[in-house]
Amino acid sequence: MNAQGFINPYTHSPIPSPHERAERQPTVWRVDSRNHAEPINTGKSLFYIEKISSSESLSVPLLPHREVVRPASGKTASAWLTLLVLISPLQAQADATVQIQKAVEQHLSTMLAQQAERQGWQGMQLRYEMDLPAEARSHSICVAPLRIRATGGAASAMERQQLEIRCPEAPSWSLKATAYAHVLLPVVHAEGIIERGQTIGADDIELQRINIANARRGYYNRPSEVIGMAAKRRIRAGQTITPALLEQAMAVKRGQPVKIVASQDGIEASTSGEALSDGLPDEIIRVRNVRSGKVIDAKVVEEGVVTSTF
Repeated sequence: MNAQGFINPYTHSPIPSPHERAERQPTVWRVDSRNHAEPINTGKSLFYIEKISSSESLSVPLLPHREVVRPASGKTASAWLTLLVLISPLQAQADATVQIQKAVEQHLSTMLAQQAERQGWQGMQLRYEMDLPAEARSHSICVAPLRIRATGGAASAMERQQLEIRCPEAPSWSLKATAYAHVLLPVVHAEGIIERGQTIGADDIELQRINIANARRGYYNRPSEVIGMAAKRRIRAGQTITPALLEQAMAVKRGQPVKIVASQDGIEASTSGEALSDGLPDEIIRVRNVRSGKVIDAKVVEEGVVTSTF
């Protein structure tokens, strides 16, 4: 032992005192995440660094042959740090993206509510599609409601909309996106086969929900629009009924017995007749008077009824 302390017999160098050993030990840092309950737009870092005592995890060997207690693997600490760095920005991105998506959906639904009122849609359901640029993930949450402006010429929200999205509280916070909505409506379909010329009744049809953007030949949203109409051609079971498949049902068909009503000077009389041709309401057709055998021109009034004058 010298004046400075004990001599290491293997290295012939002075052995540091406990006080000197404590000062020479490296400082260890631990990275932890902040409380995630805090809003992410407070401006606080998502991480904080906490200094811990070096004696908790590190010791320095006094002699070469003694077992060394090593610190935790640097690779493990690095992996945890990398994971925390990756997770927290993803959380911020998800929150910002959700805000943008909700704002776009609100914009489109407002447009479609107005369109639904104009066209009298019933039972509307909506589904949205949008294409956000990659830069949307780097935006922080806007503390004020986002402002959205359509920059394209699409008149309907069912067409692809070009949108400009801005945060009024941050002039540099802006992006462009495209979006459109799918409108799902209950639409009239044939429940079974409907033959050509058949007048459609309530039991012949059913409602099935479809995306009306795909119904390019048209559709009917209400059964009342179809009932009483006639099929121009044979309609398959389950087929969407379109305007091209229907026509006004004949009020009178050829060979059908009809009631001939005649009026003059307030005096009205009726007799039986036979229609010699088909006729829609207000059409003039040829009708044979069953009693006299005389053929006259008569105007179709309604189903099974025609009118003539003396």
